[in-house]
Amino acid sequence: MPSGRTHDRITLWCLPWIIGLSYLLTGNGELTLIAASGFLFSGLMFGPDLDIYSRQFQRWGKLSIIWLPYQKCLRHRSLFSHGFLLGTVVRLIYLLTLILLIAIPAVAITQLFLGFDWNWHIFVQKVIYSVKGEYSQEVIALFVGLELGAMSHSISDWLGSAYKRMNQAKRKNKGKKSGKSPPKKPKNRL
Repeated sequence: MPSGRTHDRITLWCLPWIIGLSYLLTGNGELTLIAASGFLFSGLMFGPDLDIYSRQFQRWGKLSIIWLPYQKCLRHRSLFSHGFLLGTVVRLIYLLTLILLIAIPAVAITQLFLGFDWNWHIFVQKVIYSVKGEYSQEVIALFVGLELGAMSHSISDWLGSAYKRMNQAKRKNKGKKSGKSPPKKPKNRL
């Protein structure tokens, strides 16, 4: 499994490719910027390793505390943290839920003390309409960027693990071919 520094390098090395591919596919600078920003954010701060005490976790600084329940609920490298599409969706739902749990009481208290009027129903309807219609391309570009950043991480983990297993199998087979048996552990005699 690559180190945090290696994951960061992979993210930064892949960024020009993501920018080029994104612009080639969309022909739109804004969508390219959104996808590349999502990729960079996901690769450095919002990736699969938020399920452990990692560089990604540490980069949140004092806000890293919000990821502790996430870590407690998920096993490292589970399908829900490192899985294709599912990992990114779970992290997005988790983060958006936390934001709502903080924002709703904060707005309610502010409304109570400052006395301004804000209709939740109209706000939610406008957000849903914007996501479905007016800003659907931007939302898709952001999600694709976030997912590509997460996948660059997960794929490098999988490849690193496969490489280690392959080397271990080679060493094991090499020992069998040479006729040498592995060294025996001494017995503890009390």
